[in-house]
Amino acid sequence: MDILIDLIILLGLLALGVPVPFCFMAAVLYLVTLHGYNFEFLFSIAFYSLNSLTLLSVPFFIMAGGLMGSSGLAERLANIAIALVGRFRGGLGGATVVACAIFGAIAGLCSAAVAAIGSIMIPRMQAEGYPKGHATGLITCSSVLAQLIPPSVPMILFAWVTRLSVATCFLSTIGPGILMVIIYIFLNWLMCRRIPTIQVKPKIGVWLQAKEIGGSIVRGILALVGAVIVLGGIYGGFTTPTEAATLATLYTVLVGFLIYRTLNFRELGRTLFTTATTTGVIILMLFFVMMLSRIYTMENVPQRLIEMMTGISENKYVILAMVNVFLIIIGMLMDDFSGTLLAAPLLFPLMKHIGVSPYHFAAIMGTNLGLGNVTPPCAPILYLGGRMANCSFDQYVGPALIFMIFGSLPVVIVTTYWPDLPLFLPRLIMGIQ
Repeated sequence: MDILIDLIILLGLLALGVPVPFCFMAAVLYLVTLHGYNFEFLFSIAFYSLNSLTLLSVPFFIMAGGLMGSSGLAERLANIAIALVGRFRGGLGGATVVACAIFGAIAGLCSAAVAAIGSIMIPRMQAEGYPKGHATGLITCSSVLAQLIPPSVPMILFAWVTRLSVATCFLSTIGPGILMVIIYIFLNWLMCRRIPTIQVKPKIGVWLQAKEIGGSIVRGILALVGAVIVLGGIYGGFTTPTEAATLATLYTVLVGFLIYRTLNFRELGRTLFTTATTTGVIILMLFFVMMLSRIYTMENVPQRLIEMMTGISENKYVILAMVNVFLIIIGMLMDDFSGTLLAAPLLFPLMKHIGVSPYHFAAIMGTNLGLGNVTPPCAPILYLGGRMANCSFDQYVGPALIFMIFGSLPVVIVTTYWPDLPLFLPRLIMGIQ
């Protein structure tokens, strides 16, 4: 009962809008006061857990994502996507989906994708006759791809909590990410057929099309090189995720200052300030989460959860359905960072108990919490997209719900019940069983 009250305190404070680190702090204080745990012991556990090279990659990926919008790399990625799929009805919307996926190969943050790609693509879509609500709903939902296409900051945190390979966790979300790209492009095409104001670029010959694509790739080659540096370094065995994140940040700064010359010291300072603020919040949250996680472990919460779920049903697929419902609710109430840190240590033993691969569980977590990022009532990315586009909630919530229900939710279900989708690449590249 005490654990249930503790969770109610945590989720209740989150729902009231209290800053996330203080919500976890309140949950820790409640259990410490109730059970008399030693703070010195808990502090040492938290400090020791934060002593991790893996966590160093988080601020660098945050910084790289912020700098991509200022340096012009994000715009060039968007232009490549437009050249590839922009000449059919709904093509600009499809290009937005592809641009978010490509952007995710460098940054790994939903918020960065909304800010960088949304600021470029929403005005372009409006200029071609897309309703502002449709454009905003599409960009907010598509931004989830930035955390499914590696590198992904939530997957770094998941791997850190569960002591799994970061690179293999990255690979597990690629299959679901690609499936989501395909579904979103198809849904956008269906929806655009009912919007008569949308303008369609005239068809051109194969040679001219190839020339247009080639030109956009040449102009944006430096942006694509950034993705090669990150992913090639990690999977080629040349760099760790932390080293790759550092190289991505340094590369973006050099390209922005010396080649494109679109980056200035004021913008660099603003990005550094934002990165420091965000990183500080994450580290403070991690500190209290590690204390709460240790208390839950000493209180046998994971074992109680296993007994409760298996008491309802021993069927693996029924348990997976209950886990999905739990994760969707968690995602609706908190952001993907705090959702990952809370749910991963609680559910990881349950997944092992019912025979689910740890990396399959990584993909289940990633797709569920990605959906939660855009699902009310909290929906931080949904509201961020609306504020950035200066669009009222009633205008974009309808299109966004269509993409959630018929796009994101099917990907969650397929990822959960077809393990070959998330595990194909980890098996092929990393040799896991």
